[in-house]
Amino acid sequence: MSPTQRVLDPDRVRRYLAASLGPSGAVADCGPLTGGGFAAVWWVRLDDGREVVLKVGPPPQVPVLRYERDMIGAEARYLRLVAARAPGVPVPALLHHGRHPELGDWLLTARLPGRTLWELTRAGADVGPLRAEFGRALAALHAVTGDRYGYDGGRAAAPTWRGAYPAMVDDLLADAADWAVPLPVPAARIRELVARHAAVLDAVRRPALLHFDGWAGNVLAVDGRDGVPRLSGLVDGERHLWGDPLVDLVSPLLFRRAEDEPDDPLVRAYRAASPFPLDAVARRRLGLYRLYLYLLMTVEMPSRGITAASDPGRVDRLAGLLDAELTDLARTPPFRRPLLPDGG
Repeated sequence: MSPTQRVLDPDRVRRYLAASLGPSGAVADCGPLTGGGFAAVWWVRLDDGREVVLKVGPPPQVPVLRYERDMIGAEARYLRLVAARAPGVPVPALLHHGRHPELGDWLLTARLPGRTLWELTRAGADVGPLRAEFGRALAALHAVTGDRYGYDGGRAAAPTWRGAYPAMVDDLLADAADWAVPLPVPAARIRELVARHAAVLDAVRRPALLHFDGWAGNVLAVDGRDGVPRLSGLVDGERHLWGDPLVDLVSPLLFRRAEDEPDDPLVRAYRAASPFPLDAVARRRLGLYRLYLYLLMTVEMPSRGITAASDPGRVDRLAGLLDAELTDLARTPPFRRPLLPDGG
């Protein structure tokens, strides 16, 4: 269990439900949900038959990464935003966002039906149509435009994407220093490589709303009438930010390269709904975004209680992936020509 996850039990869950819904929050049954490593998440069935999800943030004394500050509040803002400006994207209805000196920060949402894309893929289901729906949902989400690049709530942000992305990397490198996380190269070298290739970020001229955490465990589906899984939900928007839509092609193809798989159903459906060229500029940007994700997944390990002894496969794999992206950046010359908006 991650140190950032509060220890919950049925009695404590009942306290959260009472604080959220008052007399209508009587709990009939409840239990933990697995798959995440930041918040404690429980499913709850109420006496009136409704099913809801309780998500509780870390205790205030538990250290978190810089971008994780107020992540429960960030998810509440995300859910309100999507409901108002991208209602076609299936996200849970926000029922309550609470803060309390003892209970901390929590969310209560409706529980969406379905199994995860991760479960369905492992079971050998036909997930091609589902991945295509997911691609179209991401395109709809990206149609929402913000007033900044980067994160909200006082976290790393800037008036331009070229300013925000290096600030986000700097925060992770500062976290790595705080937690004494070993990196494949010195932090100064990572900053140097990011600065060397930062010109490609000038192609991004609109801060799109990004989910950023679209791995297969955060995509829900129910069986359609034909038995083929169909999209029923996109959950866990707590890590959302504003920037380049290409960022959201990294997590859904985790440990792969979207630019090398243009016929993947998600990539193909996304490009049909929101066309962009898979040219050299886009490829360089995707490389920078994989660098950010692998750096994040590496830096977060101590705060989640993950060590080389507890999860050697993760440690070794991330080290190799991060080193590969850094090597690519080191051996590739920077772009010198002017860039058109959105990768042209």
